[in-house]
Amino acid sequence: MEVFAEYLAGVDNPDHRDRAQEIFSWILDKFPHLEPVIKWNTPMFTDHGTFIIGIDTAKHHMSFAPEEAAMAIFADDISKAGYSSTKGLFRIRWSEPVNYELLEKVIEFNIQDKVDYTKFWR
Repeated sequence: MEVFAEYLAGVDNPDHRDRAQEIFSWILDKFPHLEPVIKWNTPMFTDHGTFIIGIDTAKHHMSFAPEEAAMAIFADDISKAGYSSTKGLFRIRWSEPVNYELLEKVIEFNIQDKVDYTKFWR
């Protein structure tokens, strides 16, 4: 988690910082082979050099960006979870619970879908 230390230090609200740390730790515990990286000032997780998911903090929410392919597959699940979204990301408000089952499915989809992928982005 050392990779994200400077990023997390910049999150002013300690509750938001703790929650982001919790989510990052959960991802690393669940998917220990993923590599945590910072690119474009955004925490990301990669697998064999390809993008899996990016996560960013904002004043009212965290944004989870798994790329459009995953967003299209999980659009209904994201909506059912009550999260707002665009074609490239979904948002979890700080006051909302994290649906870890959904997050796991999204990450697992990208890992499997990009198993033979050699570029960073789709």
